[in-house]
Amino acid sequence: MKDKGLLVLNVGIVGIGRYLPEKIQTNKDFEEFLDTTDEWIKTRTGIEERRYAADDVDSSHMAYFAAIEALKNANVDAKDIELILVATVTPDQSFPTVACMIQEKLGATKAAAMDISAACAGFMYGIVTGQQFIQNKVYKHVLVVGVEKLTKITNWEDRNTAVLFGDGAGAVVLGPVSEGKGILSFELGADGSGGKHLYKEDNLVMNGREVFKFAVRQMGESCVNVLEKAGLQKEEVDFLIPHQANIRIMESARNRLELPPEKMSKTIHKYGNTSSSSIPIALVEEVEAGKIKDNDLIVMVGFGGGLTWGAIAMRWGK
Repeated sequence: MKDKGLLVLNVGIVGIGRYLPEKIQTNKDFEEFLDTTDEWIKTRTGIEERRYAADDVDSSHMAYFAAIEALKNANVDAKDIELILVATVTPDQSFPTVACMIQEKLGATKAAAMDISAACAGFMYGIVTGQQFIQNKVYKHVLVVGVEKLTKITNWEDRNTAVLFGDGAGAVVLGPVSEGKGILSFELGADGSGGKHLYKEDNLVMNGREVFKFAVRQMGESCVNVLEKAGLQKEEVDFLIPHQANIRIMESARNRLELPPEKMSKTIHKYGNTSSSSIPIALVEEVEAGKIKDNDLIVMVGFGGGLTWGAIAMRWGK
């Protein structure tokens, strides 16, 4: 990437990993204690099952497991990580942060560490933040984790939200990549005036209709914006990874890019909405399935409480 005659470092994903809890909660399980049906949940959301972390497994444990995988996949030693960014709205506690907890566990003794709170867009915020440090030649390798234990803040009596959420973690190692590869453009944004539509009191509260309207508009718009910024056309996109919030919202982004169904990641039916971890969890799924290949142009887009949003256009590979 050249900028005003200067050579700018290309930053990309050099390693990926994830952790999914073992316990599966099906739609049928909800029928036992909520006024809902498998059919209703599937039709409205696209979700069939989701994963729940065990009582003794918190966000820091899941983040650690995903980080170990990503480091292994990147062939990077924990001691060579210089910054750890953990995107989460469900930390073990307000401080020490999840980032500091996994810094110790990983033995990443040289790393600075902090959590990022941008709800379901948190992972996008994390990637873009990490990119800046590498691009400016301050750090070489940055670990970015998206992790949520949403079952901690779920209102089990609210049939509109209880069925949506799951637990999990996804992680990537960012580093320098070759010319033409890596992050080509990004967009981050926020609209604090929409904060009242999705927030946490004791538990999570959501005005589904308002969030839906916002997401349908913003997801497609952000996808188009990052392509324009990178000087690319919709036809050039090989794969779309939207935040796995609701199949109808995801489809709206896919339609905006005029992509066929097979070019969009869909893991929502298996894992539900895992907030900041949904994009990296889906990324691992698609790379392992061979749907994302070297040199593919991929678009990642997320939106969440805040309201926040973020999108990235990236050329896959090292």
